[in-house]
Amino acid sequence: MIKIDINKKLHGSNGDMELKVKFEIQNGEFIALSGKSGSGKTTLLRILAGLEKSDGIIEVDGEVWQNARGSLPPQKRRIGFVFQDYALFPNMSVLENLLYVVKDRQLAGRLLEITELIELRDRLPNTLSGGQKQRVSLCRAMMNRPKLLLMDEPLSALDAQMRTKLQREIKVLHEEFDTTTVMVSHDASEIYRLAARVVVLDLGRVVNDGSPKDVLLKTSGSQKFSFEGELLDIVKVDVIYIAIISISEQLVEVVISSEESKQLKIGQKVSVSTKAFTPIVNQ
Repeated sequence: MIKIDINKKLHGSNGDMELKVKFEIQNGEFIALSGKSGSGKTTLLRILAGLEKSDGIIEVDGEVWQNARGSLPPQKRRIGFVFQDYALFPNMSVLENLLYVVKDRQLAGRLLEITELIELRDRLPNTLSGGQKQRVSLCRAMMNRPKLLLMDEPLSALDAQMRTKLQREIKVLHEEFDTTTVMVSHDASEIYRLAARVVVLDLGRVVNDGSPKDVLLKTSGSQKFSFEGELLDIVKVDVIYIAIISISEQLVEVVISSEESKQLKIGQKVSVSTKAFTPIVNQ
């Protein structure tokens, strides 16, 4: 079990705030950290990794990683960290990048097999696609069989098809190696597929903690569907007003009233919901 009770003063684009979180993580759990930009998600990840200092306590299976007397250095924490920028050694092959962590060819081969990289083991990183580089980064993070795997939006730069493929591989690695995983993500579908639990941060505080379905499913009141998006434009057509809204990777048009057209502002985040809706699911 991982016990976290930390606080740290932060200076961000939204001004000064205090990251103050207290919660526990069970062994083998897959947790997604979610919340608005600047809420403290990445900082919390870096504190768990020992890359940033904070006040408070971090305890992992009875071992103190941090308390008032000091902090265990990152190399002694048995963590794996997957960044957005891959951070691979450019002059080393795929296999050499893995063996740099631990000289275990059998483990490296197994990881490359799971992620379908075995045929690319002798290639240099600059000859690989973004998805392939991220898989190498993931394999390298697993080479020391980490007690805790930390991922900071690892798939954000990839297209939808590649994201789905890597999500499956992350799930397989998490289960096969029985690793406790904490991942920062804004993607609802990614969180639903991978995580058993979502911890939502806002301005440095935990504001929600539960299953992906309980936290992300928005069917409050009599609403049947509710989506969040960005208002791109408001167009007047004859006597009606149409709001053009970006939701995920699609644009939708919604008829709004004259009064709503005056209150809404281009660029703001809006919620689109419906009370009477019979969906049709096509293959």
